Amino acid sequence: MKFTFCPLFSGSSGNALFIGAGDTRILIDAGMPGKSIERALNEIGVLPETLTAIAVTHEHSDHVKGVGILSRKYHLPVYANERTWNAMARTVGEVAPRNRREFVDEEDFYIGDLALLPFSIPHDAADPVGFRVYYGGRSAATATDMGYMKKSVLKALSGVDVMVLESNHDPDLLLRNPHYSMYLKQRILGNHGHLSNASSADALVALYETGVRQVLLGHLSGENNTPELALETAADRLRREGVRLNEDIGLGVAWRDRVSRKFEIE
Repeated sequence: MKFTFCPLFSGSSGNALFIGAGDTRILIDAGMPGKSIERALNEIGVLPETLTAIAVTHEHSDHVKGVGILSRKYHLPVYANERTWNAMARTVGEVAPRNRREFVDEEDFYIGDLALLPFSIPHDAADPVGFRVYYGGRSAATATDMGYMKKSVLKALSGVDVMVLESNHDPDLLLRNPHYSMYLKQRILGNHGHLSNASSADALVALYETGVRQVLLGHLSGENNTPELALETAADRLRREGVRLNEDIGLGVAWRDRVSRKFEIE
């Protein structure tokens, strides 16, 4: 049976990732307005009313903006760790008590046919996580909003079939950006900020060495990056290691404002 993986939105303006297998269909994050997520789901042939649940990585608005709306409209359970629940309560609004579900970091749990492993990531949020999702011997993952690639995160992602990896910014573009304060620039560049293109490329090489063979670069900044620059940085780094693009590893972009490539893993 097919294991489906499709980023609906990935960027600083909003994030949502669809994963489905068997009779289970979940969103990881819902950081766009509910109607935008509904339209994106319809675009890939998924009726919003058939969703099973939403799993949340952290409380920032670009990850939870649509969580409460969708949960209330479709009676969806929402999974988050305790500190994230506390931090996102005001943004998400009321969620029916029966739909409030908690998980513990580094302990796997099930949503229908899918097993999820939440792993801690370094970001300036209450208790942020990435997810690796398993179905029948196959797995998919998302790892964005990280200041750096921790060894424990690399271990959690080892050998995953397909994943979204953050490639947020080019440091030179960021530092020259007149619209960002120095405080914000330092936050993004810090160990609890976001992966730069170069840091993402280094992480990509390490992931390739664990057996990862399909990656979409995600959470690209709209002001401090371009898809072309992110891809070029990653491709150059891989080539220096002797890794052949589209032969040894597949590489693409998870788009900020539209549905990305849909993967169906057998």
